[in-house]
Amino acid sequence: MEADPHHNPALGHHFETLEQQHDTNILGMWLFLSTEIMLFGVLFTAYILFRVLYPEIFIASSHFQNATIGAINTAVLIGSSLSMALAVRSAQLANRRALLIFLAITAILGSVFLGVKGYEYYEHWHEGVVPGFQWTNTELEPRAQLFFFLYFVMTGIHAVHLIIGIGLVLSLAFRSRKGSRYLGESFLPIELMGLYWHFVDVVWVYLFPLLYLIGRH
Repeated sequence: MEADPHHNPALGHHFETLEQQHDTNILGMWLFLSTEIMLFGVLFTAYILFRVLYPEIFIASSHFQNATIGAINTAVLIGSSLSMALAVRSAQLANRRALLIFLAITAILGSVFLGVKGYEYYEHWHEGVVPGFQWTNTELEPRAQLFFFLYFVMTGIHAVHLIIGIGLVLSLAFRSRKGSRYLGESFLPIELMGLYWHFVDVVWVYLFPLLYLIGRH
């Protein structure tokens, strides 16, 4: 079968227009993100429940968090959201060089965040506040393990999502090195990646005050 010379290469054969294709894919991404919201929603609900039950314990536990490092990591992740937004804009404008630069910056900032988080985990290990593995801290009562269990689960799942995001960003950068892939009318995959990346960043924006700033007012 010969290819239709009038067919737009950016348009899937099962769509009639680019607008229909765009709206359908955006809806699909939001449906996926809604399942992620439900996942984190369960964790946030558990956090709120135990914080209401044990407010003093949660406040005491939060003082073992390094708020300065957490704030730096927050700034790093917000910066990565900016570079991701600029990558989407570069794709729309068919600027391949700028697209590659901003995708690389996004991946680098995400990696910096993970490196800092890994350092925090290392510090918590030596402080003896890792429930089930290294709980030797004598300043906190045993029920404080609830706080740190939620801390490691929530930040760990967030880190997994970020690792996946970095892998996808690097994959898109590799595939867009040559030609016009993901440029102009074909920018949709970059936009979908942007939605995922911004979601991961927003989750951290909520995690930071809940885990680092309680009791510090």
